[in-house]
Amino acid sequence: MTFHEMWAQLAPIGRHPGSGGYRRYAWTGADADCRTWFQEQAEARGLSYETDRNGNQWAWLGDPLGEGAVVTGSHLDSVPDGGAFDGPLGVVSSFAALDELRARGVEPRRPVAVTNFGDEEGARFGLACVGSRLTAGRLTKRDAHELRDGDGITLPRAMEAAGYDPDAIGPDPERLARIGAFVELHVEQGRALDLTGDAVGIASAIWPHGRWRYDFHGEANHAGTTRLVDRRDPMLTYAETVLTARREAELAGAVATFGKVSVEPNGVNAIPSLVRGWLDSRAADQATLDAVTAAIETAARERAERDGVDLTVVRESFTPVVEFEHALRDELGKILGGGVPVLGTGAGHDAGILSASVPTAMLFVRNPTGVSHSPAEFAAEDDCVAGVHALADVLEGLACG
Repeated sequence: MTFHEMWAQLAPIGRHPGSGGYRRYAWTGADADCRTWFQEQAEARGLSYETDRNGNQWAWLGDPLGEGAVVTGSHLDSVPDGGAFDGPLGVVSSFAALDELRARGVEPRRPVAVTNFGDEEGARFGLACVGSRLTAGRLTKRDAHELRDGDGITLPRAMEAAGYDPDAIGPDPERLARIGAFVELHVEQGRALDLTGDAVGIASAIWPHGRWRYDFHGEANHAGTTRLVDRRDPMLTYAETVLTARREAELAGAVATFGKVSVEPNGVNAIPSLVRGWLDSRAADQATLDAVTAAIETAARERAERDGVDLTVVRESFTPVVEFEHALRDELGKILGGGVPVLGTGAGHDAGILSASVPTAMLFVRNPTGVSHSPAEFAAEDDCVAGVHALADVLEGLACG
C-alpha cells in the first residue's frame, strides 16, 4: 500500500463534518478505529503486532525481544478539531519507510519497530504524552488513575470501556532497555523549513514548556441588578491575565496562551462564580520560561486582590528543555548527506519524553503555512514523500550499519 493509499484510508477517521478538523480523543470510538487501522497495517506487512501495558501499539520487523532496536512512529490522536498531519504523518511515514526498505532489498541487522503512542495530545484528560510518560516512568500509576475528562470520567474507566486493563499500566524499563534509538518524524509546527526552502529538517531541541490551571473564584450574582462597584467578577481578572500573558511573552521572546476556559454557572445573565483558565507557556530556555510564568502569576494575583477575587494556580504538567542526543542527531545528518537544516521547536513530542531513557531524534517535514493544531495544517505530498525517503535512509543507516 502506497503512502497516498494509507493516507486516504486513515483520513476519514474522527474527522468532524462541520469543522473539517479531527476529534480523535484517547479511548474513544475514533481512537479505537485508528488503533484498528494500525493493527491492520502491521498485519498486512507480516509484522509482529502487540499492545504494551500502557496501550501503546507496536509493529515489529525482526525479534521484538532483540537488543538495540531502531524504533520510529508517532501518535494518531488529535487536539480538538486538529489537523490531519500532527502525529499521523509520522505513523503513516513509518510504515511507508519500512515498505521502502523492503523495496530496496535491505535486511536490517537490528529489530525495527513502528509505534503509535497513546494519548499524546492530552485533549481528553489534560495531560500530554500519557502513553510515553507511563512507559518512561514519568507518570505514576496513581497519578494516572486520578486523571479525569471534562465529563468526570476517569482514565481507568475510559480504558476499561475501550477493552484495556488500567491496573496493568506503569513503567516499562525492560522494553526501553531494548531500544537503541527512537526517531520520530513529524510535520513541522512552524515555518522554518518553508523559509529555508528545505523539505526535511532535523530537530535540535524542544523548548521547556508546561501547563498551568488558573482558578479565579468570585461571587455569582445577577448581571442586570448588581452594581458594577458591588461585583466580584472573576471574568475581569481572567481577561486581564490573558492580556498580561501575551504582553509578558512578547517582551521575553517566549509564547504564552490561554487556550481553554470554563465558566460557572455559565449563564448569559449571571456574573460568574468561577472562571478556570489553562495557560500554556514555552520558551527557548528555563530561565525565560520561569520569568514569564512568574510575571503572569504575580500580575494575576495583584489584579485578583483589586477585584475581590480569590486565585489558585496549579501547575498540571511540565517538561524541561530536551536536547536531543547530539551523537544521534549528528549521525542523522551524516546519513542524509549533510546540508539538512537543524532547528529547534516549541512543541512537545513523545520523542522528548523518551529522551531521558533512550537515544532519540526527530525529523521534520515542511509545513508551508506553519499552521498546526488546526484543520488548515498542511504538508505537500511531494514533501511527505521526501520525508518517507529520508526516514527510510535513517532506518537503513541505523538498523543495517
